[in-house]
Amino acid sequence: MQITAGDVKKILCDIADAIEREKDYLSELDRAVGDGDHGVSMSVGWQAIRERIGEIDDRGECSEVFKAAGMSFLNAVGASVGPLYATAFIRAAASVQGKTELDVTDIMNLLAAAVNGIKERGKAEVGDKTMIDTWVPAIEAMKEAESKGQEPLFCLEAAVAGGKKGMEATTQMLSQIGRSSRLGSRSIGHQDPGATSGYLILLTFVQSLKEIGTRQI
Repeated sequence: MQITAGDVKKILCDIADAIEREKDYLSELDRAVGDGDHGVSMSVGWQAIRERIGEIDDRGECSEVFKAAGMSFLNAVGASVGPLYATAFIRAAASVQGKTELDVTDIMNLLAAAVNGIKERGKAEVGDKTMIDTWVPAIEAMKEAESKGQEPLFCLEAAVAGGKKGMEATTQMLSQIGRSSRLGSRSIGHQDPGATSGYLILLTFVQSLKEIGTRQI
């Protein structure tokens, strides 16, 4: 499978669509533990991405799409999530610098780089009840599958399964970071909205990638 800048744009637009469909649900989750605007913030950020990347050449460097996505998300989203995903996009861009086509191994590497960026910028750890509880287990599952010699697409499917498990685990976690940490034990019993949107991004990313691969067969 070869992924072009045009394919990357399609994947990101598919994610924007998924976020738009689920923005009310994400905000509902956030109302239980925060100020209830997570869905709106994510929607604003991803619609900004959609608008900006439409201007980029489908045959250009894939890194340019990720760079544009990161800057547009940062400029559009004032919440703390803005710098986190902006960092993720910039790290992803750096990992594929100069490439006009990516293979699935490149995709795995850029996801790992993106998650490292989120973790370094946010300073959160697994168990703090944040998006990290989706993203880190996802990458760990992906790398474990890779270490066993699994095909790259299977490794990405493993990432989705690991991310889902991590997201669901946040329900029983005590929030340690952000506005929800003020709730103390009352944060237990609620699935984290950031972990949920992270899973939605990952799930849609992999589904869209597989659809591109199917069209190339």
